[in-house]
Amino acid sequence: MALEGTGAMVLDHIGRIAYTAQSHRADPVALERFCTHFNFEPMAFATADAQGRPCYHTNVMLCVGTDFALGGFDLIADPQRRAAVRARLRESGREVIELDAHQIGEFAGNALELTGHGGRRLLALSERAAACLTAAQKAVIERSATLLPLRVPTIELAGGSVRCMLAGIHLAPRPDSA
Repeated sequence: MALEGTGAMVLDHIGRIAYTAQSHRADPVALERFCTHFNFEPMAFATADAQGRPCYHTNVMLCVGTDFALGGFDLIADPQRRAAVRARLRESGREVIELDAHQIGEFAGNALELTGHGGRRLLALSERAAACLTAAQKAVIERSATLLPLRVPTIELAGGSVRCMLAGIHLAPRPDSA
């Protein structure tokens, strides 16, 4: 059994939802155990690209920020499940930003919202990903977060991008011990 957490699941820490593209990297039993243990609702879905291949990791096609979600929703194979995923994101207060196949190929879904100094939100993504976003998509993101494009061509040659190199820490801050 495998559940490659940083890529197989895109976690909505606010809504407590684990969005998961079904693949050999996301075993359904392991997903259920994770969700039960950490109090997340599993939201799994089948994906397929234009050649019929499934997404190997959910973070290839989905990024959930505080106020927005970037997604290659057309990759979700079942139209009813696609609509359900969009609806859950909207219900949780997110503005849904649709990414097309080209943008997914440029790693636009492989981004992660970070919190900087003073609580300032940043969207870490690759330069390639930032370059392929439309002005309208950037405007939606920039209402909530500052774009932080990073140069990662070597990682992208191997099929990953910025999100693949980061892991979120969702713990309460420690009090100063000084």
